Amino acid sequence: MSAPDLDPTQLDRYSRHIIMDDVGPSGQAALLDAKVLVLGAGGLGSPIIQYLAAAGVGTLGIADDDEVELSNLQRQIIHGDDDVGRKKVDSAADFVGQMNPDVDVVKHEIRVSKQNIEELIADYDFVVDGTDNFATRYLVNDACTLAGVPFSHGSIFKFEGQITTFPSGEDSPCYRCLFPEAPPAGMVPNCATAGVLGVLPGTVGCIQATETVKSLIDSGELLDGEMVFYDALNMDFDTVTIEKKADCPVCGENPDIESVQEVEYTASCSIDSSSSEPEMEVGDD
Repeated sequence: MSAPDLDPTQLDRYSRHIIMDDVGPSGQAALLDAKVLVLGAGGLGSPIIQYLAAAGVGTLGIADDDEVELSNLQRQIIHGDDDVGRKKVDSAADFVGQMNPDVDVVKHEIRVSKQNIEELIADYDFVVDGTDNFATRYLVNDACTLAGVPFSHGSIFKFEGQITTFPSGEDSPCYRCLFPEAPPAGMVPNCATAGVLGVLPGTVGCIQATETVKSLIDSGELLDGEMVFYDALNMDFDTVTIEKKADCPVCGENPDIESVQEVEYTASCSIDSSSSEPEMEVGDD
């Protein structure tokens, strides 16, 4: 981390951070030095990108290969009418540029796959998963856990959301400790068929952004080993414990997965050394 040498404009812009004992000039300098990768510039990605940019995260990678659609605008708040038909990474980059010139945006107009994810995450300090399908979630979990890259998980469905953080520490669990494999295909409908409350990703994404900032400034307690379940309809938050499993196929004592190349990231995300290479969409959540 560089010395907290902030110019007068930055001292003013980030003054509400700087006066906080748990952030201060050194914490703000850490944010400006940080590199965060956001997977997905849709419903969850929108508030994540918005608040990380406002906080002054110095390098913000955005990975998405989708285009903005009119139906996105009910919840994807960084895009507008004039962005319909544009690539989401371009629209998101323009939004960040208007918000905070301190932030360098790296656009990754790609579908995340097991052929590119290891190289993709290698340049970043923290990964925020705002994707919308089980295949990509398991791919992100496995790649980040194996590489020791901390990451935040969030997902939404109708009125419900869930959030947790995986610091990738020696004693920390991973997503497979809670859900070893994905449910069978078709059991869980996506937002395109089931719908989602427009404001829901705002709440979930803001919690993910909060966890990211706390991790980068090394302050507070993360949702390490805990998953928050949010029920917007009944305005209820529940927290469940995620125990690190000795037999976890990724982070356990004798892991079965030593490379993402060993897994077929489709319906079940099961281990299959002979699997072909499917691509996972990072899109509208």
